[in-house]
Amino acid sequence: MTLDLFADVPDSRSLIHKPSLDAILAQLREWKAQPNSPVRGIHHIPSRPGEFADFPETLDASILRMLERRGIARLYSHQRDAFDRIAAGQNVVIVTPTASGKTLCYNLPVWNHLLDDPNARAFYLFPTKALAQDQLHEFSAAVDAIGAAIRAFTYDGDTPQEARKTIRERANVALTNPDMLHSGILPHHTRWSKFFENLRFVIIDELHYYRGVYGSHLANILRRLRRICEFYGSQPRFICSSATIANPKELAEALVEAPVEAIESSGAPAGEKYFVFYNPPVVNAQLGIRRSYLHESRRIAVEIIDRGQQTLVFANNRLATEILVTYLKDACERGLAPPGTIRGYRGGYLPRERREIERKLRDGEIRGVVATNALELGIDIGSLDAVVLAGYPGTVASTWQRAGRAGRRQNTSLAVLVASSNPLDQYIIEHPEYFLGQSPEHACINADNLEILLNHLKCAAFELPVKDGEKFGPHDTGRLCRFLGELGLLHHSAGAWHWTSDTYPADAISLRAVTSDNFVVIDTTGEPKVIAEVSFPAALVEVHEKAIYLHEARQYQVEKFDYEQRKAFVRQVECDYFTDAIDYTQVKELERFAESPLAGAVAAHGEVRINRQIVGFKKIKFYTLENVGAGHLSMPEQEMHTTAFWLHFPAAFFDRFPDLSPAQRLGGLSGAGAAMRAMAALLLMCDPRDLGVALTEDIAQSNPCFEPDLFLYDTYPGGIGQSAPLYELHRNLVEGALQMIACCPCESGCPSCVGPAGGKQAAQRMLAALL
Repeated sequence: MTLDLFADVPDSRSLIHKPSLDAILAQLREWKAQPNSPVRGIHHIPSRPGEFADFPETLDASILRMLERRGIARLYSHQRDAFDRIAAGQNVVIVTPTASGKTLCYNLPVWNHLLDDPNARAFYLFPTKALAQDQLHEFSAAVDAIGAAIRAFTYDGDTPQEARKTIRERANVALTNPDMLHSGILPHHTRWSKFFENLRFVIIDELHYYRGVYGSHLANILRRLRRICEFYGSQPRFICSSATIANPKELAEALVEAPVEAIESSGAPAGEKYFVFYNPPVVNAQLGIRRSYLHESRRIAVEIIDRGQQTLVFANNRLATEILVTYLKDACERGLAPPGTIRGYRGGYLPRERREIERKLRDGEIRGVVATNALELGIDIGSLDAVVLAGYPGTVASTWQRAGRAGRRQNTSLAVLVASSNPLDQYIIEHPEYFLGQSPEHACINADNLEILLNHLKCAAFELPVKDGEKFGPHDTGRLCRFLGELGLLHHSAGAWHWTSDTYPADAISLRAVTSDNFVVIDTTGEPKVIAEVSFPAALVEVHEKAIYLHEARQYQVEKFDYEQRKAFVRQVECDYFTDAIDYTQVKELERFAESPLAGAVAAHGEVRINRQIVGFKKIKFYTLENVGAGHLSMPEQEMHTTAFWLHFPAAFFDRFPDLSPAQRLGGLSGAGAAMRAMAALLLMCDPRDLGVALTEDIAQSNPCFEPDLFLYDTYPGGIGQSAPLYELHRNLVEGALQMIACCPCESGCPSCVGPAGGKQAAQRMLAALL
């Protein structure tokens, strides 16, 4: 039986053939007014008029003619402000909403300068290859319309080897990403000598993306870039653009280590937008189980697509993306959407597939795309009408960024956030006013993290000898170079430290603090061919032996997992289930940085060692999500050093709960951990996946009592600085977790509060005891 969208609500059929957005919204408001409605909130963002400014007098006439032919009679006020400041030699960061013309803010001064000085060069840095490809498409079309001999090319991992030499020698503009700059350009700067001698601009797009580990790495890459520019005698200006965050000027200055002027007032007009908060209906009140958010997202997307609206569905991970693609393509085959108009889009797809999907979206050939965050950033993919978010992305900035993909042509648009049963989703969806009232996040980096700093100093020494007394950023390099010399990596000679190792240091560094080893997925159904690439950590859970690997809604069974050669061999199969890996995690305390008593327990933070192993997998049936089988695995154990916040519970703490059995105590602590992890993500405004939770028993020979530790740890090697603020906020953390559990309507625990294995009453009692 096919369920209607919002089937719990009467007369839902009355909406299906009304194309008007006004009619849809009127019906949504009616549903919201009814008791137990899945529509928890409708937020209206009114349209706003534009603020305009005249073209600068110094703008080249050919650019002026191109803009006028495109119907641009005047600039937005922030575009003119950016042009004037850049012309005056300032570094700038432009912080305006999605689709406000930020691209023209940096393209205009670059075009103008290149027409005046044809030898000048510019680097454009984008966080993803897809975004660079999109920007090249736009850049080249404009340059052709100007009639200028400005040569722009993308230079990334997808660039053919035979084209690279030509690009290095002839390009005025190289569009690349931090990974390529780090490992493919800076270490080979001698091949780019002409480019660096004439480098005038460095554009950093989507600045807000560079926070945490990635941003800390980029700051050190820019230190290396400025060092090489100094060697070649150039001093480029930095032009950054960002979505709305709380501290854009501070972040930009931390990255480029130079004064930066912020332009935060947007002159762009905007169409009106409606933001709908949707919570899937409860199907089992006793267990607190709701309808699958993936099913609900699929049904909402099908309804919108069926009305002729071009729709983008965002999922939070690769597996959810592939499941939704499968569901939506099934709907196409049943005639609920035109055939061939639904596609998936994520990082593992081959470059040719990604380019084809982007083009068809722009041309309107595709009606619906299911994407990971690969399409979150500013790729202009045409006039989208609606965005469906399958699950809360984890941060306010990401949510608005995804919602901003619709209505990019100033038309009225719709964004629907469908909550999963994740506690963070449930908190946001039931408290829309909390989400809407949140100021944007602070983006923080730590460029002076010793491990990151030392790794990039190795790269810097590989690129150019480090002279005595030379600084790297604000740091004196003497002691660090002596340390690297003791390791046999550097040698001191003629007043400088020289790289002597036969290794290539950039290859050993992943900018996301995850190993750069990727697995290739090889389809052996017919002639063997590579169909995808999977990162090292993801490979352990996605392409282990006997796994069902999903790609473009096709199922492949993994026949062989070659750990040493980093290859997974798969064969196409027809099956009605997918697989979900089961892992086992152990945490060992290495060093305690600080601790304080907490009502009979101990709160602490410090350095820990994580040992994680994939021990098996479950078979999950499509649509019903039933567990239809399992399998055991023997995978290599992974070890990681990171930082953590934890609570230690002495045996005396449990004397307050004589009625709880050992199993109930464990269940209570497990439930408390699940709630604390969700609340920690809210307090730190981080992705919940940046935090792991683990419960370990501390039973020694001298003290055979039950004294467990409950850990919240950074999931990145070395940590990204989350344990210290959690330690400082530990009372808020415990209070928030207790409130989250108390507010949940379930009877004995559910995925929205304490998780499936948690004991609700025991978790509440223990958290209350901590206060």
